Amino acid sequence: MNRRDFLKTASVASLLSLPVSSVLAAASSPAIKTFGKAKPFDLDSLKEQARILAGNPYDGTVPMLPEPLARLTQEQATSIHFRRNRALWNNAGTRLRTEFFHLSPLFRKPVMIFEVVNGKAQQLAYDPALFDYGMSGIKGEALPQDLGFAGFRLYLDKDWSRDVVSFLGASYFRAVGSEMQYGLSARGLAINTAMDQPEEFPDFTQFWLERPEVNSKHIKVYALLDSASTTGAYMFDIDVENVLVMNVDVTLFPRKDIARLGMAPITSMYMIGENDKRADWDWRPEIHDSDGLAMHRGNGEWVWRPLSNPRHLAFNVFTDASPKGFGLLQRDRRFDHYQDPDFNYELRPNLWIEPTSDWGTGSVQLVEIPTDDETFDNVVAYWNPDQPAKAGVPVHFSYRMSWGAQLPAEMDRAWCVSTYTGLGGEIGKKRAYYSKHFSVDFGGGQLPSLPDGAQVDAIITLSRGRLERLSVRQLPQIKGFRAMFDVVPPDDSEDPITIRLFLKNGDQALSETWLYQWSPPPASERDLHNAGHLTT
Repeated sequence: MNRRDFLKTASVASLLSLPVSSVLAAASSPAIKTFGKAKPFDLDSLKEQARILAGNPYDGTVPMLPEPLARLTQEQATSIHFRRNRALWNNAGTRLRTEFFHLSPLFRKPVMIFEVVNGKAQQLAYDPALFDYGMSGIKGEALPQDLGFAGFRLYLDKDWSRDVVSFLGASYFRAVGSEMQYGLSARGLAINTAMDQPEEFPDFTQFWLERPEVNSKHIKVYALLDSASTTGAYMFDIDVENVLVMNVDVTLFPRKDIARLGMAPITSMYMIGENDKRADWDWRPEIHDSDGLAMHRGNGEWVWRPLSNPRHLAFNVFTDASPKGFGLLQRDRRFDHYQDPDFNYELRPNLWIEPTSDWGTGSVQLVEIPTDDETFDNVVAYWNPDQPAKAGVPVHFSYRMSWGAQLPAEMDRAWCVSTYTGLGGEIGKKRAYYSKHFSVDFGGGQLPSLPDGAQVDAIITLSRGRLERLSVRQLPQIKGFRAMFDVVPPDDSEDPITIRLFLKNGDQALSETWLYQWSPPPASERDLHNAGHLTT
């Protein structure tokens, strides 16, 4: 049982298993029980709570699950669903409602959830009557009354059966755009990712949900983060429009020095694509939640880095100063490229990160991990500041997250539409040595308005190796241009080769920068595939 599979199943099963009486419940459902008295709450009080917590030793104890829950199978666990007629704000006349996730063998750590009304917060109590236990065999009344929740999700009135935001597990959360399709995930923080020590996964341990105004699609969610290295106070100012936007305010209180701090981390999956078919045994032509990392650098340059499923872990650093934005995108949105009506990869949302404070100097870091299965999120991207986080020194930053097919940032130049790769060489001629072929398509920007026969050049640089057979041609099918070339590795090593490419007309750059990392296969696998009838 893995996290990705659980989330996928939970999103679907929660709807399919709901009885009609639950979906169409009357608005007179009983209110959710609460603990204690309401207390004043705001972001400043949350920061103070995080600061005090940072001065105490970290307690990473995971409570033991009650035996009936601990032995549940995946199918049994996902059959437990929240009763829709008990949703928070079900009776409040709001356009947003909240349902809660039950603890399970996968999500064992309980979180405390508070409702904030008129500046006062009151804890919401676990109640077995809130859940339908489905085929789990669980008797809710036999569970501890202080069991707690695993997380929560938000619903919008345009479709009460499909959630639009979900916070569940460690500091993970997800959202959808107008396509109402989940895909990649985000985290509150990444610590020591891809280092020679275990990665640290901080937890959101408490949430405060501010009751939205009537007729509003806007909500504030606050979270307390805790880990061995740091605590943190988070505010998510969420606007549920066609492009779902979260304005995030973060203040960290490090308990100790942090070797690698990952701000605004994004997690996604790339298994098979047009440019990488290493795992080519599946019948579907492409399998990925995202197909590239986009970066809008501080100097204004736009960069597109296609993702890959490498043989070995790949770690790339893209230095920058005061970045304008970065994100993992799903640019390929044609169903016929995926052929999967169940998982709808063509509808997976983009996630764009835009700093709203000055992030200074640092780097976007990209981690790609080999995977043989689509249920493993093998891609991580985040910002790592040059200034390291030091124990006892607060760290503050803010950013805007935009989820959905449409990006808030518009490019003033052509973008990469597709990247295709294959064996190099000339068709119909015998190959004497190994090379890799690349076909890179660009569209948009000024390309559709260029006259026939316009001079467009591909400017290419290689970190190592030799460039061959470079050509650029107009491609009416995409109202753009295609650059084609081969790269010959200089030796038998698997050391990566970095390729940089953009289109140019005279002195004017026409396209974003296409940046690619290719690791040649081992010498023993560099088959030339020469047909027997070829002699020259």
